[in-house]
Amino acid sequence: MRRAGTGTGGAAVAVAVAVPVAVPLLLLLLLARSPPAAAGDGKKSDARLVSEQFSQAPQKLAFYSWYGSARLFHFRVPPDTVLLRWLLQVSRGSGPTCTNMEITVYFRYGAPPVINPLGTSFPDNTSVQPSFLLKMLHSNASINISHPAPGDWFVAAHLPPSSHKIEVKGFVPTCAYIFQPDMVVVRVVEVSILEPDVPLPQTLLSYPSYLKVFVPEYTQELRLELQGCVSNGSLGCPVRLTVGSATLPGNFQKVLTCSGPTQACRLLLPSPPWDRWLQVTAKSLAGPRVSVAFSAVAALTACRPWSVNFQHLLQSSPNQSSNASTGLLPPTPSYQDLDRRGRVGGGPFCLRSFPVLREDVDVVSVRFQPLDRVSVLVQSDMPSVMRLNLNTGMDSGGSLTISMRVNKTAIANTSVVACVTAASPLLSFNASLSCTTAFFEGHPLSLSASSPTANLIIPYPETDNWYLSLQLMCPGRPEECEQASVLVETTLYLVPCLNDCGPYGQCLLLRRHGYLYAGCSCKAGWRGWSCTDNSTAQTAAQQKAAALLLTLSNLVFLAPIAISVHRSLLVEASVYAYTMFFSTFYHACDQPGEAVLCILNYDTLQYCDFLGSGVSIWVTVLCMARLKAALKYVLFLLGALVFAMSLQLDRRAAWNTMGPCLFAIVVMVTMWVYRCGRRRHCYPPSWQRWVFYLLPGISMAAVAITIYTSLMTSDNYYYTHSIWHMLLAGSAAFLLPPREQHTKPWACSQKLTCHYEICKNHRDELYTVT
Repeated sequence: MRRAGTGTGGAAVAVAVAVPVAVPLLLLLLLARSPPAAAGDGKKSDARLVSEQFSQAPQKLAFYSWYGSARLFHFRVPPDTVLLRWLLQVSRGSGPTCTNMEITVYFRYGAPPVINPLGTSFPDNTSVQPSFLLKMLHSNASINISHPAPGDWFVAAHLPPSSHKIEVKGFVPTCAYIFQPDMVVVRVVEVSILEPDVPLPQTLLSYPSYLKVFVPEYTQELRLELQGCVSNGSLGCPVRLTVGSATLPGNFQKVLTCSGPTQACRLLLPSPPWDRWLQVTAKSLAGPRVSVAFSAVAALTACRPWSVNFQHLLQSSPNQSSNASTGLLPPTPSYQDLDRRGRVGGGPFCLRSFPVLREDVDVVSVRFQPLDRVSVLVQSDMPSVMRLNLNTGMDSGGSLTISMRVNKTAIANTSVVACVTAASPLLSFNASLSCTTAFFEGHPLSLSASSPTANLIIPYPETDNWYLSLQLMCPGRPEECEQASVLVETTLYLVPCLNDCGPYGQCLLLRRHGYLYAGCSCKAGWRGWSCTDNSTAQTAAQQKAAALLLTLSNLVFLAPIAISVHRSLLVEASVYAYTMFFSTFYHACDQPGEAVLCILNYDTLQYCDFLGSGVSIWVTVLCMARLKAALKYVLFLLGALVFAMSLQLDRRAAWNTMGPCLFAIVVMVTMWVYRCGRRRHCYPPSWQRWVFYLLPGISMAAVAITIYTSLMTSDNYYYTHSIWHMLLAGSAAFLLPPREQHTKPWACSQKLTCHYEICKNHRDELYTVT
């Protein structure tokens, strides 16, 4: 693979990212491939940092037409990483068709990036974040991300949208664009651990301090505080505290700058991510050789969850469990401090937790349902929380669908607000209906008497524990909600494709090494993530007309069938009949929507159609050669076997069909030249045969090949391919050799004593069969 050259002046790089202005996410586009500098003053390397590099096999890029056209790469960032660098390498072939091509690269944490290069619409109720992308030409580039989140990272790349031209594989030379991303990480091997309520002294000079604190489950709030901060004896505190990890496309790191004269500086984080380590980086803002001393303190505030007793579930019948559970009313919510080990002590409740059963249905297909009920009890005193386990590493390749429904009469003067978040639930609903946790922008939903149903679709959800929080709200009269309760029916699924891509699409399971993800391939002009964008869709009348064109155009094969039977060419007639039959029903099965009819498996019909087309050309050319009967039928059989083998290897490769056909043409030309030399005049000898049969047949075949290899697009496929059917059948009808003079039409000319019939008297000027 040839490596492309690098430079700072020739490459046009554009970055589109949705990141808050105040967030210090370091995104440097460096076109020179130099090693990443260590954290600190840049003059000395920090002994606490080590670097590692990860790479994957390169992939050939394709022009974008659907999600399967993008090439996906899956990396895993180790914990305690402080710097992540992507090295993007692009190389191309050296042929005349190779030109500078714009390449779009996407990055995302936790799941494959949700991309929309064609600008199509998504299904209703779909929540999509803008993608972080980089556009690059034929050059190498790099991207640095400071403090990346540990776990799965995905990179996707593709060429510009395709021209919709249907190209025959191997017939026209194409240019190969090879893309390979490498990942270089710099991680810390010595990290100070913050224990709850235990001051940790720190001194900053040239290098930052790397800390981390473990956030246990059911943590309601995290409070980070710098105490006793002094700088060379003064009361100033020039320290910048960065909390959390950077993620793409959105980044919600929290930054605390303590530059005032106060000795205490604190940061409050509501609903921090549960059951994981949280990175904290303290960096001095003072000048060189100025020391800053402080003590870091982490305080965790937790609430006690009220959950259905599992022993109660085992003892209760399905009909009794719902009534018994709904009769338990939790007390007023409150909160308490965690002890030094982060354990929850006794005390009042602050959330109602509903255990959820995860049922794996199929690949990237999961169903979630509460253990003992269909509906979820929602009240105003505390949120009702359901946890959806999507952290297996194989759940991010589908779409999370959430549907909620409530009875109109039960919610007449109230409303139910809901929030879907990852890593931790929303525990405090307010009047502004904000749906944001410490490091995640959630997806809000609401139910009311005017809209008793709510739906949410999240394509490619991040690998994590997801939470659905619900609470009853009474904006006008809060006192009405004190004793009120509502049952909300929930339907929670993880599906490969929404509605199986609808009637105008096909849900395909894609694979990158061991990772599986799904995408929709649309038909009949439909587009979009789930084939729901009908801006360029065909009407029902157009679809029926296309189906009729592609199927009825095969009836032209009746002409070569009739001519073959009339001239006692029964084997050729059977091949044409086979081609007509399977081509008709293959195109009847290949149609989208209502105009579809499949008598066999789609792949079987496609294989038989391709096989029939190739063998039809094969037998027509060999029949024109007028070989000896035994030799001709042996070549018929061998050709059919070769076609069957080659189409099994790759049925769309041009030379798998053209190779045997060219061999047949060579045989035909050889026989014609031999007869010309033997007879001392041109063969076929009749000028009428050349003018009225051979030249029209050859012209039709040439036009058919031109249409098939150069003129077909996805837009004109219906009528260009129909013309191909008619030209192929018409050329066969014209090119079939005439019936021999001593052979009677429509009848067998000779009967054998063994009661078999021979349909031709195989006499020729070259040989005689007796």
